[in-house]
Amino acid sequence: MKDPFWISISVHPHKNILVSCGEDRLWKVLGIPEGNVLLTGVGHTDWLSDCCFHPSGNKLATSSGDTTVKLWDLCKGDCILTFEGHGHAVWSCTWHSCGDFVASSSLDKTSKIWDVNSERCRCTLYGHTDSVNSIEFFPLSNTLLTGSADKSLSLWDARTGKCEQSLYGHMHSINDAIFAPRGHMIASCDACGVTKLWDFRKLLPIVSIDIGPSPGNEVNFDSSGSKLVKPLSWEHKLLSTEK
Repeated sequence: MKDPFWISISVHPHKNILVSCGEDRLWKVLGIPEGNVLLTGVGHTDWLSDCCFHPSGNKLATSSGDTTVKLWDLCKGDCILTFEGHGHAVWSCTWHSCGDFVASSSLDKTSKIWDVNSERCRCTLYGHTDSVNSIEFFPLSNTLLTGSADKSLSLWDARTGKCEQSLYGHMHSINDAIFAPRGHMIASCDACGVTKLWDFRKLLPIVSIDIGPSPGNEVNFDSSGSKLVKPLSWEHKLLSTEK
C-alpha cells in the first residue's frame, strides 16, 4: 500500500516556486531556491497525498485522505471547488492539459474524471481490483495512465471511461507511474523498490531495475527524458534510461 505520510512536491510550470503537501493537512508554496514559505492552504481535514498545478499555473489541485479533491486559487490561497464522490482516501490527482478536467485515483479501487466547468464527476473508471495509487494524463490527449496495488498499469480513454490496455509485470503494488516528456516511454515503481520502463508505443517492457528493498513511492523523468529520478526513502537515485 502507498505510504500516506509521503510528502508530495509539484514544481510550478513557469515560476521559481513549488508546492509541497503531506500529513499536516496543509499545502505550502515555497520559493526556489530560498525555500521560504510564500502561501499556505488550509481546508482539508486529513493528510494530503498529492498536489498538481493547473497548466496555466494559477490554480492548484490537491487530493487527500479525507476522500476529496480540492481546487485552489493560488493568488489568495482560497479553496474554490471541492469534488466529493470517492469512497475512500484519494491518492493522486492530475490536470488535463486543457485545464478543464481533473482526474483522481483512490483507495476505493476507482478513478474519476471531474469537469471543472460543470463542477461534477464526468465519469468513473472501473477495472482495477485494488487501490489505484497513481494517475496521469498523457500530454495533449485523452489517454490516462493508472498504477494500482493490483500490480497492473492501465491505459484509459478519458472520453469513454473504458480501459484500452493493461500492462503486467510488477510483482508488488505499483505506487507511481508516469509518461516520459516525449511520450515514448512509461516508468513505474512498486512497493519493493522495483522500477520498470515500458515502451508506450509497443506497450512492452523495456527494462526492470531493482534498487529495493525499500518501497518506491514516486518516479519521475528529467526534462530530457534520458534520466529517471526515483526517491527511495530519503535517498534519491538517478538512473539513465538510455540503452
